[in-house]
Amino acid sequence: MKKFTEVMKALSDPNRVKILKMLQHRSMCVCELRAMLQVSQPTVSKHLKILERAGLVNSRKDGLWVDYFLSDGGDSPYAGSLLGNLRHWLEKDEDISRLTNRLPFVNREEICKR
Repeated sequence: MKKFTEVMKALSDPNRVKILKMLQHRSMCVCELRAMLQVSQPTVSKHLKILERAGLVNSRKDGLWVDYFLSDGGDSPYAGSLLGNLRHWLEKDEDISRLTNRLPFVNREEICKR
């Protein structure tokens, strides 16, 4: 039951859902996510920690950056199932569409040097 409630709690915040929807399209660093959501870096980091703990997101070091990407759901059947379904959910949501339409224009080197 603990794994189930952890996944559900992780999905209870709109910004965490937005992060997952963006990560469906590509891996991203904290700077990119911060710029897209227009929230502070500590807030993004806190959201990512919650998503990682729930088994929804993983990370890997890439030079200067830490890239975050969707988990394969192998650690939790609940995370895997919800990630699979989330691919089809909210595609017509205005906020999600606005974010995903801006993704191709997010330039990591430009954002992170600020």
